[in-house]
Amino acid sequence: MAARVPCRRWGWAAVSFGRQRGPSASLARKPPRAWWLPACRQKVTLSFLQRPDLPSLAYKKLKGKSPGIIFIPGYLSDMNGIKALAIEEFCKSLGHGYIRFDYSGIGNSDGNLAECTVGKWRKDVLSILDDVAEGPQILVGSSFGGWLMLHAAVARPEKVVALIGIATAADDLVTQFHSLPVEAQKEIEVKGDWSLPSKYNKEGFYSIPYSFIKEAEHHCLLHSPIPVTCPVRLLHGMKDDIIPWHTSLLVADRVVSLDVDVILRKHSDHRMKEKADIHLLTCTIDDLIDKLSTIVH
Repeated sequence: MAARVPCRRWGWAAVSFGRQRGPSASLARKPPRAWWLPACRQKVTLSFLQRPDLPSLAYKKLKGKSPGIIFIPGYLSDMNGIKALAIEEFCKSLGHGYIRFDYSGIGNSDGNLAECTVGKWRKDVLSILDDVAEGPQILVGSSFGGWLMLHAAVARPEKVVALIGIATAADDLVTQFHSLPVEAQKEIEVKGDWSLPSKYNKEGFYSIPYSFIKEAEHHCLLHSPIPVTCPVRLLHGMKDDIIPWHTSLLVADRVVSLDVDVILRKHSDHRMKEKADIHLLTCTIDDLIDKLSTIVH
């Protein structure tokens, strides 16, 4: 058996926005379940969700106990990232259900990326929830996926029982665009696309259609209370140079849930994919499963 690192040794600060006990207490109280032990290796095959008049979605589903977990990727990311795979291994060890998928136009899913919008990817998440997931679900949204995670919780409150955001990028593209000088905004409108610098892209930038930004304006959430009442956990690295960690504080303030925690890691960056980050993520999932099981029983 590998040596266990107690959760309380992490360098993170937890800010609680509710009356419920926060992870600073619960995670220090117990380590995550022993997912380093050899798990029963269930083969997870690539499947496709066929949808009338919409692109087919590629996904991988691990059958297991409720609540299930669904990973919602970041902007232009697919289902095979480090966090997505780490959560799958963790769910295998727990025997809980898990789904990871590709947005339309991304990875193995059908669709034309140039025609994709926030609204269309929102429909993708809802399709996975409605037609693939079984029973209550914990949604884990990474960056852009955190924005869609919130939308899914608003649209399907009966099925979404908890949220975990990782560097939640709610409204971010729209916010960044409107923070540009008016002249720059007009130039992008005329040009038809926005070259947004990014160190996470091999070209060094993302080329975002102006039409994508304008459509995204219809899906902004932070201008008013967000009707999400389930437990919410927001993880964010304070070294994030893409999405300011203050965005997670704003999300925490906007959701109406009384059970909200923001966990800040002082030295983590936007991707939060280091071993300690993954450990925090899996402990957070474990804690929510434990909490929800206690509520049910």
